[in-house]
Amino acid sequence: MTNIDIITQMRALIQALKKHNHAYYVLDNPVITDGEYDSLRAKLVELESNFPHLKQPDSPIDDVGGEPLPFFTQITHDIPMLSLGNVFDKDDIANFVRRVNDRLDDKSKNPKFEMELKLDGLAVSLKYVNGIFTQAVTRGDGRVGEDITHNVRTIRNLPLVLPDCVDIELLEVRGEVLMPKAGFAKLNQDSHAKGEKTFANPRNAAAGSLRQLNPNIAKARPLAFYGYSVIQGLPNNIDTQSGAMEFLKHQGFDVSPFKVVANLGQIDEFYQATMSGRDELPFEIDGMVVKVNSLALQEDLGFLSREPRWATAYKFPATTATTRLLDVEWQVGRTGQLTPVGKLDPINVGGVTVSNVTLHNFGEIQRLGVMIGDVVSVHRAGDVIPKVSGVMMDLRDDNVREVSLPTTCPVCASPVVLPEGEALARCTGGFICTAQVQEALKHFVSRRAMDIDGLGSQWLVKFFEMGFIKTVADIYRLSDKVDVLQNLEGLGEKSVANILFAIEKSKATTLPRFIFALGIRGVGESTALNLAQHFGKLDDLQKASVEELLKVVDIGQITAQNIHEFFNNTHNMVIVNDLIALGVHWQAVVKDVGNAPLDNQTWVVTGTLSGMGRDEAKAHLQALGAKVSGSVSAKTTALLAGEKAGSKLDKATELGVRVVGEDEFMAMLAKYGR
Repeated sequence: MTNIDIITQMRALIQALKKHNHAYYVLDNPVITDGEYDSLRAKLVELESNFPHLKQPDSPIDDVGGEPLPFFTQITHDIPMLSLGNVFDKDDIANFVRRVNDRLDDKSKNPKFEMELKLDGLAVSLKYVNGIFTQAVTRGDGRVGEDITHNVRTIRNLPLVLPDCVDIELLEVRGEVLMPKAGFAKLNQDSHAKGEKTFANPRNAAAGSLRQLNPNIAKARPLAFYGYSVIQGLPNNIDTQSGAMEFLKHQGFDVSPFKVVANLGQIDEFYQATMSGRDELPFEIDGMVVKVNSLALQEDLGFLSREPRWATAYKFPATTATTRLLDVEWQVGRTGQLTPVGKLDPINVGGVTVSNVTLHNFGEIQRLGVMIGDVVSVHRAGDVIPKVSGVMMDLRDDNVREVSLPTTCPVCASPVVLPEGEALARCTGGFICTAQVQEALKHFVSRRAMDIDGLGSQWLVKFFEMGFIKTVADIYRLSDKVDVLQNLEGLGEKSVANILFAIEKSKATTLPRFIFALGIRGVGESTALNLAQHFGKLDDLQKASVEELLKVVDIGQITAQNIHEFFNNTHNMVIVNDLIALGVHWQAVVKDVGNAPLDNQTWVVTGTLSGMGRDEAKAHLQALGAKVSGSVSAKTTALLAGEKAGSKLDKATELGVRVVGEDEFMAMLAKYGR
């Protein structure tokens, strides 16, 4: 073999191992068995031992940084750390500005925007009590993060005392911990000279430095903190995002360059100038962040489920590269959907080596006209999963072959169906298909479903392979196998006790969560909530005809048919009844009908609620028949106002809208049995 051949093999193995490390440690969703992983790792170890002079600098063999560790305390954010939506070109940013204006009343239209650099680091939230630094927490899943206070305290440019904030009981600052380019280069240079591991990029280096139990490691690394927002404790006289950034600068925080702009032309001007000069910046960025500058208008615009309506990430242009499609493999998901995965001749796209790419579904293969052996364009926008964006038809040769849809499932050999007029093929094996069962198990225990904390996907798969779990109902029978579980490698008495406690705790759930956890095709969280509110009882939902299901908000013909088929499947009903017999239960749901207590009322929720999150409060209101809006108007029935209620409270007072405090709200819920 030539050196090029050896390096090519190393690169392919490194990418595979990194992908599976991320799936296992970060996503908690491994896609290969432990044996398969060990085999890949052994091949790379063998190559590096035989050819040490060709060892790649980003080899994961000695890499211990960047993996989430179970030893950090889990902290629930007072206010969730949401992600940002993405836009990629002038049309996208114009549509974002249009959507902002469409949601504002005439007096507020054409707001100014504040633009910042989108720093490529690790998002953290800091708390200062009366001006003293007390806590640092990672973003985590947006709701719960890891306590990394001991490491963040060592960051040299972070002010630990804010003399001007001694009168602020709680100041919460959010920002990015990053490693400047110069510090990253020196860290890798020194590590290489010592024969130690090097990092693939500054972001990995920053994340790996903060996820260490020994704060001396973080202290030795060239880390920096840059603030980008104040979530709690901002003085009342500051009413803009740019004002908040100036406040942070005055308190001694570093912030990225920012600018207030008035229109699309100015947005584009600052964007283009920043993009052309990004190489001269001391740190890595991957775009700009565009925010409505007025904090009051931010409050009025509100949030979607996972991102604010008033801000977006304006990413730099996606990178596209060409390579050859070597093969297509088919993966089976939770609902039986077959997803084609293209195997590529490894190619570097936007600084990342890509060897696998999603082809989405068989309809997309037909739309692209792609064949195995074609030279294809691979498109990677930011951190979005790479995709095939086109086929280089002029480079097609006689060696290509068609991509065939399997007639039988690659996992269980059950027939594969592709309904006429649809693009999604699926396995008909259902619960006899191990791929579907394993994915259904992972979905069932997930946070937004039954929320069985501690029962990670690796243990689910292990228990499934050992025959302990055959259906989701068997999860609630694991208590019968305590002695066996405690003797498994990697588990012990305490770990088993924690798992069984989480399982027992999950029995008390809600009907929407239970419906969502069942994994019915097309039924997400919102649809599950609509079904629960419409029918009120699981029995009524089970008996519903397709025609009755079509009367539910946002349910179309295909989803209605899926739901009807699910509850008319004998095997499914055995499992549902089994779950209930094993103790899964929920409080009665108030049906969303004309006589619901809050029917025809419109409520708005604002501020911080001490007894529950805003999402939970909204769910209670919707269950009682109310519509929940994001903005206050003359049509608003009531405003539920928690602590630190802002402009929405002012507007409600101005319009004479009824304001309900948390105590009154809790009393109302008790009255209606919520």
